[in-house]
Amino acid sequence: MYPVIRSGARLSLRELAVGDVDAVHAVYGSPEATAHLSFEPRTRDQVARILSRSVAAATATPRTEYALAVVERATDRLIGFGRLATDPHQQGGAAIGFALRPDAWGVGYGVETVRLLLGVGFEDLGLHRVWGARSPLNEASARTMAAVGMVEEGVIREHVLKAGAWRDSVVHAILDREWRSAGRRASRER
Repeated sequence: MYPVIRSGARLSLRELAVGDVDAVHAVYGSPEATAHLSFEPRTRDQVARILSRSVAAATATPRTEYALAVVERATDRLIGFGRLATDPHQQGGAAIGFALRPDAWGVGYGVETVRLLLGVGFEDLGLHRVWGARSPLNEASARTMAAVGMVEEGVIREHVLKAGAWRDSVVHAILDREWRSAGRRASRER
């Protein structure tokens, strides 16, 4: 599926472009934004290489990775990065990840971003299960995943090597039927 364009109330997802290097570097180069991610802050050159690979992967057949810009609709400003990657070892499954600029934290953009990514996964790609992993210390991510209906499933012990130390990851997941049920509940609450 190319291109991906999906909009919510305040945000939209779109395909990344090579020209997004500085905006993505504001996320991936930030020590604050990457504190709970699985990697150290990236250099601008590293981000440029990641973007080049992501842009090329977007038109691959079959497409297995959806690396997308998270854009604030009112300003058209790229405020984050979202990723959905299908899993060749799990039929109908994919992993999600996201990161937002620290100046976009605390206003519900994480929840909207994850809902948009799940919409791509379940509504556009017809997936059965989507999962994500977070740092045990990232309580904001835990709240975000719970808010969209993802269930905490357990811990992957010593899953990530960062700054010379092993770190656990906490896994959250949602199934297609849970996504559909959450959508029906949300429409009844409006």
